[in-house]
Amino acid sequence: MRLRWVLHFLLPFLAVFLQSTVFGFYSIGGSLPDMVLVFVVFFSVINGAASGTAYGFLCGLLEDLYLGRFIGLNAISKALTGFLVGKLQGSFFRENILIGILAVAFGTLANALILLVLSRLAFTSFHFNLQFYIGIIYQFIYNVILAAPLYGWYYRSSRVGLLRLSGGKTK
Repeated sequence: MRLRWVLHFLLPFLAVFLQSTVFGFYSIGGSLPDMVLVFVVFFSVINGAASGTAYGFLCGLLEDLYLGRFIGLNAISKALTGFLVGKLQGSFFRENILIGILAVAFGTLANALILLVLSRLAFTSFHFNLQFYIGIIYQFIYNVILAAPLYGWYYRSSRVGLLRLSGGKTK
């Protein structure tokens, strides 16, 4: 069980690394995927709202510390996104890959909306231009494209792989 938490701790580091290296060469319209958000959404779908909120906060804080600006903005937005996705997860069959894709789609839009509201509240001089909104659309597309293969791996791993709870059962 400890290995599971070590891997969950390392996933956001891997996600930030991939975002800043590999995916930097494959941007869509100048936008990158938010791999940290994708993993927060997956975690929330599998583990529920309370765990998703905590994991989202920690992953967002890691991202804030790595980026070095606006400390707490990603932590709050990813915590709230993890909570929202986790609240919805009880109504669906988590085994279905379409649930993972839809959860990432919903999570990406929810996170963008939360970031918009938080940015507007925190920075009175923050201006949103057309490029900002286009970037959200491209990030949405990128996240959804990556969700299909990644959710299959993540779900299987949470059931019978390295990310599983002791005894191979998930909540």
